[in-house]
Amino acid sequence: MKEIWPPQLISLNPSKRVLFLCKDLELIKAQLYQGINLHMKDLAVDDLLDDINTDIMTPAWVCFNHRPADIAVHAYAGLMHNGARVFNDRALMDGNFQLIVSGHRKGTGSSRETAAQCERWSGIRMVAAASFAPIHERNNINLGQLCLNYEQVTRLQAGEQLPLKEIVQKYDLVTQKILECGGLFPFSKQLMKNSELVPRPRTKKRAMTMTEKIVATKMPHAHSESAYVKPGDVVVAKVDGGYSHEFTTAQVHEFLKEEFGPDYQLNNPAKFAIFEDHLIYADQVKSMMPFLPQIKKLRELQVEFGKHTGVRNFSAKNGISPGICHEIAREEIIEPEDFIQATDSHTCMGGCLNALTFGVGATEYAALAYSGLTLLTVPESIAFELVGKLKANCTAKDIMLYILAHHAKREQTLNRAMEFSGPGLAQLSLDERATLCNMATECGAKTGICESDDKTIEWLSQQRNKDKSSFEMLGVHADPQAHYDGGIHIIDLNIIEPMVAHPGNPDQGIPSDPTNGALIREIGDVAIDIAYGGSCTAGKYDDIIYYAQVTKDALAQGKTIPSHVSFFIQFGSSKVREFAQAQGFIELFEHAGIKILAPGCGACIGCGPGVSTHKEQVTVSAINRNFQGRSGPGKLYLASPLTVAASAFAGKIVAYEPYTP
Repeated sequence: MKEIWPPQLISLNPSKRVLFLCKDLELIKAQLYQGINLHMKDLAVDDLLDDINTDIMTPAWVCFNHRPADIAVHAYAGLMHNGARVFNDRALMDGNFQLIVSGHRKGTGSSRETAAQCERWSGIRMVAAASFAPIHERNNINLGQLCLNYEQVTRLQAGEQLPLKEIVQKYDLVTQKILECGGLFPFSKQLMKNSELVPRPRTKKRAMTMTEKIVATKMPHAHSESAYVKPGDVVVAKVDGGYSHEFTTAQVHEFLKEEFGPDYQLNNPAKFAIFEDHLIYADQVKSMMPFLPQIKKLRELQVEFGKHTGVRNFSAKNGISPGICHEIAREEIIEPEDFIQATDSHTCMGGCLNALTFGVGATEYAALAYSGLTLLTVPESIAFELVGKLKANCTAKDIMLYILAHHAKREQTLNRAMEFSGPGLAQLSLDERATLCNMATECGAKTGICESDDKTIEWLSQQRNKDKSSFEMLGVHADPQAHYDGGIHIIDLNIIEPMVAHPGNPDQGIPSDPTNGALIREIGDVAIDIAYGGSCTAGKYDDIIYYAQVTKDALAQGKTIPSHVSFFIQFGSSKVREFAQAQGFIELFEHAGIKILAPGCGACIGCGPGVSTHKEQVTVSAINRNFQGRSGPGKLYLASPLTVAASAFAGKIVAYEPYTP
């Protein structure tokens, strides 16, 4: 008999167990393999593991499985202790657990819904944490998973029954209904029968942020002059576009066939796209070789999805990717005021164009691609007003490492839209603004969005080869009296210094995480083996200019890359590569001994050249996150493109110092 979930009264099954993810990893092993049971009443929040990212829950190689039941076999395969996995295959599945408990910021990092699926298909129906990353919490909700607090866990372990209403009441009425239905797909089917399940918000005229203004215009039949929203409002919103890549498309395709039949059709395929970018160079990494048959299957299913739906196709040609989805999306698809959703957490990079963009899981994407509509809870916002001017050896990456260390670590950005403005922003190029928005997801934010200005219009005009008049009427600005729940924070660019995010110490319960900020002048001598410049964060036009600037200075001073250091540069798109070729940069890089990689993703997710191969190796990288094992088994420091290039020539992590002959 099929389980009816959720029941109206929630209780613990006495024949099942509760798993506590403790900072003491030996305690996790004791629960998994020795049958030890812990109790919430005996633990404090400081005992529980923080910043459990989605790479830990389902590393990239686990995601090569597109069926959730197969993914669950390898649940938490990325949690390592003294070089070995804490969770063996089937450990979570065979542990007979029904509830899993962790610390702050559960589910940071990639938007991969597989992280929630690995628990759901291991028998977990409830999860508890001090706080959740927004996309991960939404993925749990979409799968019908109940998110609890510690007090509720204590009461359940004491034998109490909790009314379902009590558990879901912290959410808006629509999210409550989704959970009461058992997940997004059951709710969507009810919504198709009764559109009144989601009443229109009745917020009165008010000053609004950029995020709120865009949401207001996306409600069906809304008019910007009369539609208003506030944080917490739940709206049905029209989606202007979306995309998926070969890591995620197969699962979207399977879900759509399962829920809507094998002959399903998308509402408006012309505004959706598929990309072959994430796994295209996996065959150049030795550790990926065992998974090539699964990767081939993912590619085949994406091709099948493309033919079935007629979406825009950005597949590889002759084995070369046209580029990273987020870079191409801003080059060719996104415009100011757009609402874009895609199956990748760095979708928020499109916010540099004054658009509302963020990642979603496969379930949510399948539903919105099918209907052209999505449910959205209006997020709170936090404002960052940039003033002053960056030093010559700093970039937007240093700004974000500063914000990560001083604001995100305190959860000020958690689940909020980060809105960037001010005279300091006006000095930054569109590529540098893209870095700000791209790394909003590392802050645990809902998204990032920049003010539109003349630079925005000029950039779009050049990229799309259209007259500026095509874009001049687009764009939103926050109202002067708009309220920011996260406050308005002045970021003085004059005080920003070159920074890194250090690898942490996962064996001691300190996760490798982008919030581990440190000034380069304070870290001492850190010798490196690999320098990597690439990814959606650092493979843009300006980033290539930064690498070239440092390379020219180094060669002028007679410097060479030490023999033990490998320096990789990978282009974000074919357009960026063509630009580098025209500027003579490729010849410059090759002359310096730098390894040039074709456009696309790669080392950033451990699926391309530039990954470390053993744990003693140290990498300095311009990518966006340094989770343990994400880019190989070694230690990874995050840094700006300038720092990465300067460090490659120095053989250790150093800040770039401009050369004056």
